[in-house]
Amino acid sequence: MTDFVLARRNMVDGQLRPNRVTSAQLLAAIGDLPRERFLPAGLQSVAYADDDVPLGKGRFLMEPMVLARLLQTLQPQPEDKALVVASGAGYGAALLARLVKAVVAVEADAELAGTAEQTIRNLGITNVQQVVGKMEEGCAAQSPYDVILIEGAVQKVPAAILDQLAEGGRLGTVIAAPTGMLGVAHLMVKEGGVASGRPLFDAGTPPLPGFVAPPRFTF
Repeated sequence: MTDFVLARRNMVDGQLRPNRVTSAQLLAAIGDLPRERFLPAGLQSVAYADDDVPLGKGRFLMEPMVLARLLQTLQPQPEDKALVVASGAGYGAALLARLVKAVVAVEADAELAGTAEQTIRNLGITNVQQVVGKMEEGCAAQSPYDVILIEGAVQKVPAAILDQLAEGGRLGTVIAAPTGMLGVAHLMVKEGGVASGRPLFDAGTPPLPGFVAPPRFTF
């Protein structure tokens, strides 16, 4: 039987700390939150693996190191409002809920969203609002957001989501690369009403369905 407390400690010490995850608040949240609770019973034994965990229907629980580094780069603050796009099993939203005032989690798969909402409720987390809707549209009704996490790789960040960033707001995601190549994690910051980004680190995060870059015209 898996010792999840030990597995969680080993993940923090063996995967996160050696990969520049140094935020005390974030490490404390990760060390306390039972990642296995966000997976079905048959997958709980691999909850702390150094990899993305498949959830079915082309969805994954993001690799711990990639998620942790993205969250650290977003610098969540206690008074922030956060949006998690493609919230999936709810783990990223639950982590952010430990670090910010309020979280809106958007997920297109109603079954996945319902399971995530129940898991979060069972863990006693009360500041996450689960929304079922088109992930590429975010949740404009609750915007603007100080922090936006897209929990997966996208070819392009939709303008509709960038529009939901508050002035000074930060967005983190992985920009997908052509097949066979690693994607690159990016941080985008809105200043003067314009969101600009910079690359952070390579990441093999699987692409999310629905986030396709518009076709390029060639002559």
